[in-house]
Amino acid sequence: MPQAVIFDIDGVLVDSYQAHFQSWQQLLTGLDVEFTEADFRATFGHTSRDIIAQLYAGQLSDERIRALDDRKEALFRDILRETLVVIPGALELVDALAEARFLLAVGSSAPPENVSLTLELLGLGERFQARVTGGDVARGKPDPQVFLLAAEQLLVPPQQCAVVEDAVAGIEAANRAGMASIGLTGTATREHLSHAALVVDRLSELTPQAIARLLAEHGGK
Repeated sequence: MPQAVIFDIDGVLVDSYQAHFQSWQQLLTGLDVEFTEADFRATFGHTSRDIIAQLYAGQLSDERIRALDDRKEALFRDILRETLVVIPGALELVDALAEARFLLAVGSSAPPENVSLTLELLGLGERFQARVTGGDVARGKPDPQVFLLAAEQLLVPPQQCAVVEDAVAGIEAANRAGMASIGLTGTATREHLSHAALVVDRLSELTPQAIARLLAEHGGK
């Protein structure tokens, strides 16, 4: 039976923390809303449109939310092009999994433009058989929709899918999807990711053999 690994992008393949925070700061400069770094960290893994809606608590039209969302993500892409930071071990892990014949997918809350740009900058576009982005789902993480759609595209049962995530909401989404969740510390602490099936501090701790063992254990539960 085929096995799959679904990767989040932000915080897993690339360290986009500062790029995202800077884009929020640029977007909200001059606007009457407070958004501290603590607020940003607490919402990491959620879609920008959901964050904007929460910040303004029903004060904005859907059209205005979309406009702010589009502007924020365009700012992010401009920053990312100049400041791409690859998570150590990301390229090596993706290559090793592909060589071991795992099916690979991206499951991200980010807009499709962000996902395409990131994979292009990483040179990994051809490694992934499926991509599900924030533009494909009606509900963002912690809802499991993004990961379930990725498994559906790969034609792999959820119990044979592992998910690599850095955010609390992402781990919850993977668990709700019935998948083997792997938490990568950095964005969140080991304690905050303790609901994951496996927590690692570095991607170099993951190998195709380790993920296969995790899936075997997960499928037997």
